[in-house]
Amino acid sequence: MHRTYSMRQTRAPTASQIQTSLTQCTGKNPPPPPSTTKAGRLFGKGTFGHALRRNAAGAFGPDLAKKLTQLVKMEKNVMRSLETVAKERMEVAQQLSIWGEAGDEDVSDVTDKLGVLLYEIGELEDQYVDRYDQYRVTMKSIRNIEASVQPSRDRKQKITDNIAQLKYKEPNSPKIVVLEQELVRAEAESLVAEAQLSNITREKIKSAYTYQFDALREHCEKVAIIAGFGKHLLELIDDTPVTPGETRAAYDGYEASKAIIQDCEDALTNWVTTNAAVSSKLSTRARTLSTRRRNNIKARSEGLDLSGQDAPLNDRDSWVAAGDHKSHDYDDEDEEDERAHSVLDSDSGLNGEHHRGRSEAMAA
Repeated sequence: MHRTYSMRQTRAPTASQIQTSLTQCTGKNPPPPPSTTKAGRLFGKGTFGHALRRNAAGAFGPDLAKKLTQLVKMEKNVMRSLETVAKERMEVAQQLSIWGEAGDEDVSDVTDKLGVLLYEIGELEDQYVDRYDQYRVTMKSIRNIEASVQPSRDRKQKITDNIAQLKYKEPNSPKIVVLEQELVRAEAESLVAEAQLSNITREKIKSAYTYQFDALREHCEKVAIIAGFGKHLLELIDDTPVTPGETRAAYDGYEASKAIIQDCEDALTNWVTTNAAVSSKLSTRARTLSTRRRNNIKARSEGLDLSGQDAPLNDRDSWVAAGDHKSHDYDDEDEEDERAHSVLDSDSGLNGEHHRGRSEAMAA
């Protein structure tokens, strides 16, 4: 395909890539490595390989990690399909240019430039696969943690079953005490593992889908840009009907088509997330509820400030002797608390006998 004005001819870093590289020093949003699905195709790329990966994924491994293992394998099938689409789209772009080469000047020029744009979409899809793999690899890390937690669960369950079996067959067996001590240690280990799994799952799932949504947003925005410039190219074709024997005017849109391609390249190069055309605006209700949720999380993470609750009492005039408390007037909340305590100390309460003893002593 004639690629004189191809956007792939010189590959300067885009504004989005520059923005990504600036955040690498903080450890956030690292550059995506090549997709792990682009090599080592043991079962091929057809539907047979897809079905085999999907069905075999949940048949092996720890029970806790089976569902996520199947999800990871299904995502691998998605990436294989995306790779196929990217490759075939580039082949279609080349074939479009080959077909249009034999047409009139305007058709030949426009189809060649359309091939450039479609080829660029294929390249963007190939890049999207690499970034999509970041999401998948991050989800795999959750699966690995789940697999590591399974042995501690199994050990705790095995000890519990052994204790129950011994209590049924040999209630006085000295092994029961030993197993109960082992169970305490196993529960402590399991508690640590479960907490680690909970923390890592929340951290990684947010990171994983941030990768996916950021990549999807950039890909879709850039495809929309290409589609817009593609429609501008179509305007260069003169579709005015002609009568038999009539000759169309000479085509004078070569410079215009080149300028459109160059403008499209500039738009793609300068695109950054902050300048995205599509924004997701929440309704007032959704924004209020989301803000409340974030504030609750922040408050729990920071904790409550209790530094002032134990401040020393410097005003000695406000001190009241213990014997003078009977004449002190309590507010309504204190009276409700007293009534609540009196219910617990009543004849039907937990301390009924003790309360009756105090009442008799007072009466005497």
